Amino acid sequence: MDLSPEDAKLVTLARTSRARTNAEHGAAVRDQDGRTYVASTVALPSVRIDALDLAVAMAVSSGATGIEAGALVGDMVPEPLVSGTAVRDVSGHGIHVYLADPSGEVVRVRTT
Repeated sequence: MDLSPEDAKLVTLARTSRARTNAEHGAAVRDQDGRTYVASTVALPSVRIDALDLAVAMAVSSGATGIEAGALVGDMVPEPLVSGTAVRDVSGHGIHVYLADPSGEVVRVRTT
C-alpha cells in the first residue's frame, strides 16, 4: 500500500514504540497542526490503556483539537480498538487509521 510520507512516518513511529517497550500494540497519531504523539499499550494490574487511545489522550492533553490520521501496530489488532476509538471522539468520521503488522506492513485501513 502506498502511503504519504506523513502517514508512513506514523506507522514507523508506532512500530518503533511497540518494539522499544515490547508492548502488545504501538500507536501514533498526527494532530491538526502536524504534531505527532506516540504511545504503547499500558498493561498494569490497576489500569489497561491501549496504545491508540493513549496516543489520542496525549494529543488532547497537549491541546490538540483534531486528529488527521493514526496508525496502530501489533500482531493482532482487534476490531473494537479501531471501530469505537477515541480518534472518532476527537475528530468525527473520515479519519484514516492504518493497521500494520509488527514488520510495519499495513494490512488494513479503517476509517472512523
